[in-house]
Amino acid sequence: MFNSSILVATDGSELSDRAVSTAVELARALGAQLIAFTAVPPYPYAGIGESSGVASGDYQASVGAAASERLARVARAASAAGVPCHTSMLEDDAPHRAIVAAADKHQCGLVVMASHGRRGVEGVILGSETQRVLTYTRCPVLVVR
Repeated sequence: MFNSSILVATDGSELSDRAVSTAVELARALGAQLIAFTAVPPYPYAGIGESSGVASGDYQASVGAAASERLARVARAASAAGVPCHTSMLEDDAPHRAIVAAADKHQCGLVVMASHGRRGVEGVILGSETQRVLTYTRCPVLVVR
């Protein structure tokens, strides 16, 4: 029995769904619990006075609802497989930093996440959250492509 938790990071994308499926099956096989995690971006507007593009409360409600739905999908998949699952979200403008913090907070023995496989100039310009997690975390990372 795996004596730790497996953190699976999701952004709700189809590729991320594949990472979720992999993490659920791995947790089931190892007898581990799953931590479903998503990072949410902070309110991006710095309005002057009373005006801004979107009201802060509306933004938080919208982002929070989308994040909750992503996590609920993971929890349903884990429940269907008989895997204990806890959900967690963290607001941060750098998803890799939030993923690493969540893995540390929950003392995870493994992080499972997807990679979009950006290479070359696109990878340099856009960066890779997966690469950043690999760089900064202390625990193993299973990358699903």
